[in-house]
Amino acid sequence: MRIFSAVALLASLTALHSASAQDIGAGERSFNKCRACHQVGETAKNGVGPHLNGLFGRHTGAVEGYSYSPANKAANLDWDEAIFATYIKDPKAKIPGTKMIFAGIKNDKEIADLTAFLKQFGKDGKKM
Repeated sequence: MRIFSAVALLASLTALHSASAQDIGAGERSFNKCRACHQVGETAKNGVGPHLNGLFGRHTGAVEGYSYSPANKAANLDWDEAIFATYIKDPKAKIPGTKMIFAGIKNDKEIADLTAFLKQFGKDGKKM
C-alpha cells in the first residue's frame, strides 16, 4: 500500500510540474506573432524590429545596426524574464514612446513559453 501511495504521489507531483513547466514548442508557436518584425537564430537579421538573439541580459537599445526609438534607447533596462513579461503584455505601457506596435500577450503561461523559446538563442543565434 505504501508503494502505491508513493507512486501516486510521485505521479501527481510530476503532473503538477508538467502543467506549470515552460513549453518551448508552444513558445515557438507563440513566436509566430512576432515573426513579422523579429527574427531569431543563426541567420537572424534586423527587420522592422531588432533580432532577438541573446535578448535576456541585453540592454535596451543595444542591437547594432537597428534604429531604435529615443524612448527605447532611454529606457535603460536590462532584459530579464520579469521585464520582458511586463513589456510583452503591453509594450507601450512599459516603454512609452516605443515604436513597437503590438497589442501584447496577456496570458502568463504563453509569456513563460515564449520566454523559454527565446532563451534558447545565444548572442550568436545558436541554440544554447
